[in-house]
Amino acid sequence: MNSLNSNIRKGITGKKRIVIKVGTSSLTYSNGKINLRFMDHLARQISDLKNRGIQVILVTSGAIGVGFPELGFREKPSYLPYKQASAAVGQGMLLNIYEHLFREYGHVVGQLLFTKGDAVNSKRYLHMRGTLLSLLELGAVPIVNENDAVTADEIKIGDNDTLSAIVASIAEADLLIILSDIEGLYTADPRKNPDAELIHEVPQFTREIYQIAGGAGSTQGTGGMYTKIQAAEICVRSGIDMVIANSILPEVIERIMEGENLGTFFKGENVHPQLKKRDIIIGTAVKGKIFVDLGCRNAILKNGSSLLAVGITGTEGSFSEGDTVSVTYKNEELARGLTHYCSDDIEIIKGLHTEDLKSALGYEPPYDTVIHRDNLLVMK
Repeated sequence: MNSLNSNIRKGITGKKRIVIKVGTSSLTYSNGKINLRFMDHLARQISDLKNRGIQVILVTSGAIGVGFPELGFREKPSYLPYKQASAAVGQGMLLNIYEHLFREYGHVVGQLLFTKGDAVNSKRYLHMRGTLLSLLELGAVPIVNENDAVTADEIKIGDNDTLSAIVASIAEADLLIILSDIEGLYTADPRKNPDAELIHEVPQFTREIYQIAGGAGSTQGTGGMYTKIQAAEICVRSGIDMVIANSILPEVIERIMEGENLGTFFKGENVHPQLKKRDIIIGTAVKGKIFVDLGCRNAILKNGSSLLAVGITGTEGSFSEGDTVSVTYKNEELARGLTHYCSDDIEIIKGLHTEDLKSALGYEPPYDTVIHRDNLLVMK
């Protein structure tokens, strides 16, 4: 799997949308206090990427690790409500520092608190994706964390590595960079085996990689190498490249983006762009149908257009906002996607132009499109 002289990383220099994940061990010292020097270094590197025209999403751990010393604990508490209280305190502290640092470098941040449930619930997925992409479009840096203050399951799992891969998939990112307190994936646990060698490149993902993944690496973080391999599999199967690297390396993000041979690089599979949207419909039952006219059919198939109300002729079945529906012309299934409107509302607005939606519905419509093209998987 090592290939020091290959050109496998040459595509990194052209990436336009990346996700960067940092762990608790990188953000804090062993006593739980915030590592301000690292956070400033991180904000500066991300800001410089932004200045180069690259969109960046930051997935950050650390809420519990930052919060528990502030509440008088000497180590991370095991009692769940105390963990949640620590997260509530730490999350505010983290965001305040991030906001200050990024503003110093001329950039705006926006906080999003997710759970893995947001990715599997179609309605919540729809809103999560919309907010995330809107922040990127408007030039902000989305800062994502798990909602540890209220979600017990996510605290037990502690899986921000997987969360970062889910975010990368939802945002259709080109690259995920996981910064940790370890250099990357080794042939064995380097803390136990001095002969362990760093694996620089994984051109093809196999299940055997899990066999060399170890447990958690520090007393404050909860994600070990195993969860990073899980994240790598999500990315690879979604056509997204991923790098695991040591956060303490100078200018580590910029050097990775220049194609330098740091850490472990996982090559994403050659997945057709449409298949990156497969999570929208795979494992999700089609709840109904939206019938369209010929003009709408051609716009979707030939131009990759969104589904607008004006092209809709009717519906079949009862479905809600965020459900997966089939877009059909006569007996021909054209696409599937996540609808912004329920079936009852679509029956009201079918055939109408966008400017007429408000008067027909009696309220300000939240979306101009019934299904946005980013949430539409063409089946032809």
